[in-house]
Amino acid sequence: MLNRTLSVVAMAMTLFAGAAPAAMADSTADSTSGDFRAAVQAQGKARVTAAVLDLDGTGREPAVYGDDTPYDTASIVKVDILAALLLHARDHQRELTALESAQAEVMIRNSDNDAASALWRAIGRAPGLESANRRLGLTSTTGGPDGRWGLTRTTASDQIRLLRAIFGTGSTPLDTASRNRIGTLMTEIAADQSWGVSAAADSGWALKNGWLMRTTTSLWDINSVGRVTAGGHHYLVAVLSDGNASMPDGVSLVERAAGTAVSTTAPR
Repeated sequence: MLNRTLSVVAMAMTLFAGAAPAAMADSTADSTSGDFRAAVQAQGKARVTAAVLDLDGTGREPAVYGDDTPYDTASIVKVDILAALLLHARDHQRELTALESAQAEVMIRNSDNDAASALWRAIGRAPGLESANRRLGLTSTTGGPDGRWGLTRTTASDQIRLLRAIFGTGSTPLDTASRNRIGTLMTEIAADQSWGVSAAADSGWALKNGWLMRTTTSLWDINSVGRVTAGGHHYLVAVLSDGNASMPDGVSLVERAAGTAVSTTAPR
């Protein structure tokens, strides 16, 4: 399964449910992989990369901490699937069907895998995703094979490009209604899935998380992408990680990475 089983859900959430979000680090994190990994206390075989774009700043490119190399998406790809579906519907001058709308809502809010699989087929699987991504400006994302959408590969920078198409102020192939639809759903994430980049926020956030235990290694991919508000600035944040010994370890790492990356990027 791409998301944890129900028993793992209960165990993992017990470990970190109700815990305060990870505090933003005071120390400056270097953008090189080794220094950032040390700054966020990555353990064992864990890798982590974070990318941050200050929407209220003057920069057009994100600050990247760690190596901007591909990672498995796990369930963060569900945002990309919905963006592709909305582009497809607009191309055909139609609204989403009632079924598609219901599937989109549970896919984002509850990370429902069955809904994601249905919409993955609706967009034409990997070729459909990649076609939409070319229009959205993503350059380093490759769709997963067959029905395995969670094995889509992406980079932190590409996730910022996707987030910018949703939350940015510039022109984008997504119309205003589509952008609002995705952004709103990302603020309505189920309570037990509200961890991740939200740890870097001091007020509002919108996010989507992904988690996947790889059967060949029993190590976890843990990812989080979204928009956060901190210190009066709005940031797009993408944190990708793999090689985590457990889901709680990965969640903690992602939250430390998000906090460190945002605090380092913030204007002084």
